[in-house]
Amino acid sequence: MGPHGLFWWVGAGVLIVAELMTGTFYLLMIALGFFAGVLAYGLGAPLDLQLGIAAAVALTAMIVLRRSRFGRRKRRTDASSDPGVNLDIGEPVTVTGWQDRRARAMYRGAEWDIELAPGEPEDARLYEIKSVRGSCLIVAARRSEALNGARHA
Repeated sequence: MGPHGLFWWVGAGVLIVAELMTGTFYLLMIALGFFAGVLAYGLGAPLDLQLGIAAAVALTAMIVLRRSRFGRRKRRTDASSDPGVNLDIGEPVTVTGWQDRRARAMYRGAEWDIELAPGEPEDARLYEIKSVRGSCLIVAARRSEALNGARHA
């Protein structure tokens, strides 16, 4: 086996090991290109043709992977309004007064800036946290105050 054949096998092996460490399939697709280069080498193709075949197979495999369900990125939800990330979402806050749809209120033993979500009334006393933006809580009027009063009593 000449130096080109060894290059293709070592390259494919390194890519497969790197793939096992990263967990994406893209390095595996490039390794498929390296295997195509090995196959071209075995058939006696010159080096430039080996490189072209390897690149074409790797590129085609990556395009196919990208269009498959394994290559699609999952949409990330906004962490500021995701209750799975931020445990404050959905918790009640009592606000006594508003100034230009902003207020300050005690929550979890500290004073927080409170901002009223668009379209929400200022006349409710009990609000629910909808999202957190830095040190500002975005709140909406609590719809079922009687239920929450029993919950926190």
